[in-house]
Amino acid sequence: MRKLWASAYKEFLLLTRDIGGIAILFIMPLVLIVTITLIQDSSFKTIENIDIPILVVDNDQGDVSKTILDGLKESDAFEIHSKTSEDEAKDLVFKGKYQMAIVIPKELSEELQAQVDQNVEGIMAKFSMDSDSTDTTPKKQIAIKEVRLYFDPATQITFKTSVKNGIDKMISKIETESIYKAFQEQISNDPEEVIFDTKSLISFKEVLPEKDEKEMIPNSVQHNVPAWSLFAIFFIIVPLSINLVKEKNQGTFVRLRTNPVSYATVLGGKTLVYLLVCLIQFMLMLMIGVFLFPKIGLPTLDVSGRIPLLFVVALFAGLGAIGLGLLLGTIAKTQEQSAPFGATFVVILAALGGVWVPVFVMPKFMQTLSHISPMNWGLNAFYDVFLRNASFLDILPEIFTLLIFFLVTTLIAIVYNERKNAV
Repeated sequence: MRKLWASAYKEFLLLTRDIGGIAILFIMPLVLIVTITLIQDSSFKTIENIDIPILVVDNDQGDVSKTILDGLKESDAFEIHSKTSEDEAKDLVFKGKYQMAIVIPKELSEELQAQVDQNVEGIMAKFSMDSDSTDTTPKKQIAIKEVRLYFDPATQITFKTSVKNGIDKMISKIETESIYKAFQEQISNDPEEVIFDTKSLISFKEVLPEKDEKEMIPNSVQHNVPAWSLFAIFFIIVPLSINLVKEKNQGTFVRLRTNPVSYATVLGGKTLVYLLVCLIQFMLMLMIGVFLFPKIGLPTLDVSGRIPLLFVVALFAGLGAIGLGLLLGTIAKTQEQSAPFGATFVVILAALGGVWVPVFVMPKFMQTLSHISPMNWGLNAFYDVFLRNASFLDILPEIFTLLIFFLVTTLIAIVYNERKNAV
């Protein structure tokens, strides 16, 4: 134990003598998290507050077109502009001036009502007991009406599908209500009498695991604080690996081997010091989210009742990062090898782990591939704590995986060093 603390003290002295290195480890991540969060928060607010501009060409001027327009307005997602020319609306959409255009054909409401009345009368005639009442008048041929939709070529397929389904649902509702109304007129002479209940029997409700639903809506702060904390934590593999390479090139390890100190003890001292650095980084990140972000107009990071579990996740994420740094520093022969590779590798892990781009918007293959990133394990554990009020048992799989990752990488570094020195 005394040797371990001596090794840790040596690492502490090396760090404190490098003021520039300490500034990079602590100050730069804070600048990064504030900058990225400000950018993303304003982007999210822009998307939430601005309605999608669409064009509507209403050639019907009837109940169907009124229902479609009312449904679009009630969604609070569209900014509706009226046009009288279909060609003009099509040109504006295809030029990217508007997201989409809806062209409602002429006499849509009249033709729909005529078809409903005709079908209902035919059904009622079949049930009529008076054979003389059978209507031999040939049925009127009603042409199929098309509601034409024009989309900006850059529009996503999911948006097109949702709009089509929404309009189809509104028209189906009108058809159903028209059929009920036509039957009621045929059956009852009293227009005020209610025979059919047109209210929908089935409804949908999203059930969230939180009592306060607002807490379940992730914001830019809830994403960026844990995400960029992990990025800062894993970025310590760069100075850690450089430190190891420098000691090998300067002959420090040769002098250490003359003493009864194992390589595991040397790595243990580095682990203690850099783990403390990781926890300090994370503490500063939390303080930024709790105290600074509300002052500059960003959401406050709610850490009430979550601090112990958050630091547990940060602790094991730090171990995962340190294990990777120890392995890289052991294998690399020069600083020119360890520094660029370490920095690039951290960026790749961040991209795979969902720090840069959320995992759910990635292709299926990339979503599967993201599970190999230790940053993804840590980020999922942070999400469990922040958004799902997880207990220690709930985050145990992620932190256990990070612990195994640390043990495996450290063991490989020790074995590699022993075999290299044995040659």
